[in-house]
Amino acid sequence: MNTATIIHPRLQHLGMTTPNIDAMLSWYRTVLGMDLVHRTDAAVKGKGAPPLKAAWVTNDEQNHRLAFVELPGLVADDEKAHHQRLQHFAFEYRTLDELLGTYARLKTEGIVPVLCTDAGAQTAFYYIDPDHNSVELNADNYGDGWTSGEHLRHSPEFANNPMGHFVDPDKLFAAREAGATPSQLSARAWKDEFAPAMPYDPRVLL
Repeated sequence: MNTATIIHPRLQHLGMTTPNIDAMLSWYRTVLGMDLVHRTDAAVKGKGAPPLKAAWVTNDEQNHRLAFVELPGLVADDEKAHHQRLQHFAFEYRTLDELLGTYARLKTEGIVPVLCTDAGAQTAFYYIDPDHNSVELNADNYGDGWTSGEHLRHSPEFANNPMGHFVDPDKLFAAREAGATPSQLSARAWKDEFAPAMPYDPRVLL
């Protein structure tokens, strides 16, 4: 048995508290295709245990990727930017076309990102879920994590501007439909060809 070498486990799931489990289940089903694995109105058993609602969902072969526990009475924190907390979490698509297609699908549902950027290594769209969590949907601009990791380590452009260049997803979508390749889109994004009419305020994610 190995007792000395660091083992690198994969992130399996996130657990989240919520005041409205139904709204969260609906949003994550619509946005990420999360299917309900199990739901209960009594997550904790035992004498005097509170009647906690909970649900487990997944969108792949894992038994669950997100777990929700409903805690009645939770309220939004107007000072969340000044508290230690999880700032955002991300889901990666295999291709830019998958990301752009998802953007178009969600737009018809009235779900739109609050900030979109080409950060060099990846193109990322940020959404806000019903509980005001920041959820990033992205696609690797290189097509593999090893190469994009080298970009983060050694790119002077990234070191100078980690957030990258803001993009209007509709302009990006139209350019892709017109035949631009993903690599061409990224190069053009860094020339601000797809800049939004009104600059994003990154504080929306804080």
